Amino acid sequence: MEWQKAAKKWTLVLTGVLSFQWALAQDNAELQQTARNFLRSGDYANAILVLNQAITSAPDDIQLKKDLAFAYYLKGDYNRAYTVVSPLIDKKDADVHLFQIAGNIYQGKQDWKGAEKVYQRGLRKFPQSGELHCDYGDLLQNMKNFDAALRYWVKGIEVDPNFPGNYYHAARSYMWTHEPIWAILYGETFINLESYTTRTAEIRDVVLESYKKLFDDPAIFNSVPGQTTKGKKGDAANPFIDAFKGVMAKQVSVIATGIEPESLIMLRTRFVLDWYKFYGVKYPYALFDFQRKLLRDGMFEAYNVWLFGPAANQAEYKSWTALNKTAYDEFTAWQRNHPLKLRDDEFYNTGKIASIK
Repeated sequence: MEWQKAAKKWTLVLTGVLSFQWALAQDNAELQQTARNFLRSGDYANAILVLNQAITSAPDDIQLKKDLAFAYYLKGDYNRAYTVVSPLIDKKDADVHLFQIAGNIYQGKQDWKGAEKVYQRGLRKFPQSGELHCDYGDLLQNMKNFDAALRYWVKGIEVDPNFPGNYYHAARSYMWTHEPIWAILYGETFINLESYTTRTAEIRDVVLESYKKLFDDPAIFNSVPGQTTKGKKGDAANPFIDAFKGVMAKQVSVIATGIEPESLIMLRTRFVLDWYKFYGVKYPYALFDFQRKLLRDGMFEAYNVWLFGPAANQAEYKSWTALNKTAYDEFTAWQRNHPLKLRDDEFYNTGKIASIK
């Protein structure tokens, strides 16, 4: 009977300990949420105060310390942020977000080499992270290593095709290379993945200007299927790009009066129809499938007005949407229910990047 009494006693003790730990975890979760509310409101001092209080009762909680490092970073106290975050990147449960925060903190201290090592470590641990490829590319661009930055953004598109950030940076960079086609493709993809931000407006301009650049130099169509590509720069030896150019070159007469939303609608309609006659099976591509579905569902005109109108002529865009309110409302409803979803194994960028001007 004594062992039963002892067992009951230890059960009560253990239950009490577990109850205390559960209550403590609940308290810390509430404190963490309070701190995050302070962070969102810009009250970094109070966020730091609350997080430090929570950490005193949970000194090994990496999430609390990650938030504390981020709070110090937002406050501009990079030295304290660095002190908190540096030991965390060695932890087994360090996540992608922690490496992102650490990279920002190292950059805040202007420790560019340290930041580079942080991103490299993060990518070794999370090689499929679009976020880390994006942030590392941004660092490399700030270090004036433009070609390397673009390579990381392109790699990020390959490994994480539905993360928008890499499309944004790659489209902006490709606009200044010898291959504006990738600026067009990546730019339109980005606009669909991140449709209503200031970056969207910027990339609308990039895509429109890249179409103009595509047809500005007739030599851009020199490498079409059946023609030699020897000695060409950049992606000229890429069969997917050759196919794109070959189909697009057939439509030159459509834009004889200029690159405007109306001419682009006709150009792009003919492109989609021809692409699926010759290359749809050989080169499956989610963006082109998306465009074909828009055509089939009668939404392609409104989609192209939405895509190019604000960049081409804001006044005409507003006038069109007012005069065609029903069609435009139908498109926006369609758009909400049919988001663009990129697929794996549809990556055709050879990685041979022409020098950035």
